[in-house]
Amino acid sequence: MPWGAAIPVAALSGLLLDVAFPSVGWWPLAFLSIAGGIWALVGRSVGGAFLVGFAYGAAFYFTHLMWVVQFLGPIPWVALAGLESLLFALGAIPIALAYRWGAALRHRATRTLLFPVLIAALWAARELLLGTWPYSGFPWGRIGMSQAGGPFAEAASWVGVTGLTFLIVWLCATVVDWAIRPRTRTGLLPAAVIFALLLMPAFPTSEAGSLRVGWVQGDGPAGYFDPRSPGDVLAAQRAASDPILDEAMDLLVWPEGGVDSDPLNTPATARTLDAVVADTDAPLLMNAATARGEHIYNTSLLWEGGGAEQLHDKANPVPFGEYVPDRWFYERIVPDLVGLIQREYTPGTNPPLVSVDGIQVGLAICFDVIYDSVIWDGARGGAQFYAFQTNNADFRGTDENLQQLEFARMRAIETGRAVVNVSTVGTSQVIAPDGTIIDGAPADTPAAAVTTVPLRTGLTPAVIVGPTLTLLIPIAALGGLLTLGLLERRSRTTSLPPAPASAKGGAAAEPPTKAS
Repeated sequence: MPWGAAIPVAALSGLLLDVAFPSVGWWPLAFLSIAGGIWALVGRSVGGAFLVGFAYGAAFYFTHLMWVVQFLGPIPWVALAGLESLLFALGAIPIALAYRWGAALRHRATRTLLFPVLIAALWAARELLLGTWPYSGFPWGRIGMSQAGGPFAEAASWVGVTGLTFLIVWLCATVVDWAIRPRTRTGLLPAAVIFALLLMPAFPTSEAGSLRVGWVQGDGPAGYFDPRSPGDVLAAQRAASDPILDEAMDLLVWPEGGVDSDPLNTPATARTLDAVVADTDAPLLMNAATARGEHIYNTSLLWEGGGAEQLHDKANPVPFGEYVPDRWFYERIVPDLVGLIQREYTPGTNPPLVSVDGIQVGLAICFDVIYDSVIWDGARGGAQFYAFQTNNADFRGTDENLQQLEFARMRAIETGRAVVNVSTVGTSQVIAPDGTIIDGAPADTPAAAVTTVPLRTGLTPAVIVGPTLTLLIPIAALGGLLTLGLLERRSRTTSLPPAPASAKGGAAAEPPTKAS
């Protein structure tokens, strides 16, 4: 592809990927986006691949993460989107090298069958890198997470979100290879992959009864910069709960930040929670910042009469939102912004589970929903459904909460379990194990309901093999690329013309004399 087309195609492909996610949510565009992004890398040099990858990454991340501006303004948005774009561009270089070295694959079947697998592994490995580094990573724009509304989503219950990304990129890379190498064209493999993905049903977890769960969206002043007095968020949450206090329920769930004081150290707050538990005759799963020892945690507590014996601390506090890594360094660069973040949340190490009358409830606090290990730990610990507690108040009027809902739906499909996704300001939903929405409330309005939530047992293959895939995909990507490079080097060496004898160190033949 000529330069005049490669950069615009890459940028357009990045924009299409954003449109594949909510609020638009046109999931088929993810396939078109990946195919365009791959095609623009074919034949590129290392520097060219970086520029093409940066065009794609910047077009995607600067639009997809626009909601960050709502929180702290343009500087954090540019910093986060710029870093993600840079890492994405660096990850484009191995893909371009694979296409350059792929000419060494002389065997038609190897090229047709295995080469797209390598491209898919390289793309998925890049996603894993962005999801783990730096500062615990930011796995927000994963391809597999865009497919909750599409026909391929059920494959996530078998291979997980990363595995779904791998399968989608494999299909797109096969189509691109089919297009750029006419003599190897065969429509059988792409058709077979599509057919298999369409027919693959969700893994069937076992029914285990149901639970009546109350959930409350208080719509209080829970944003970082919302004007409020101490206790206003708790008061709003308490008032929004009134319509359902007389209904029979087994558990009441409030969102992240629904209590704006530490109930473990504030007797008045503890008394208010005791009154809620007494009125509902059910335990309350709530969330607050808690101070224990010298550390502060973002904590979900199962509050029962007189206190909470079960709790879970957020495993991945948000860098530059809930703590400042390397504060000494960033205070020298943007002291005013860093100074706004006073609390330093400590990462939790306790399991993401609480037990309600013997029923295990899996937990994820806000952005922890995007980290695989938190979700898998809950399922392996026996969770029969999930309660995701979040606070979207800082992102009112943006796509953030709808993107997060998409992640919650994919987690339901991946684990085969229902999800009660409760937000301070919306949107809140109850999601069935197949990803469909059972109940919900619109954003920016107080809401409360009691919903019968299906329970499930048994582990999906995604939960069992997920950690292994997370390890194997980067190893396969690196090993495959190195092998391809060695094959290309050997092919180039054997194709050189034989060197003259003098070049090999032997004596050159004497020229004939006149006498001879």
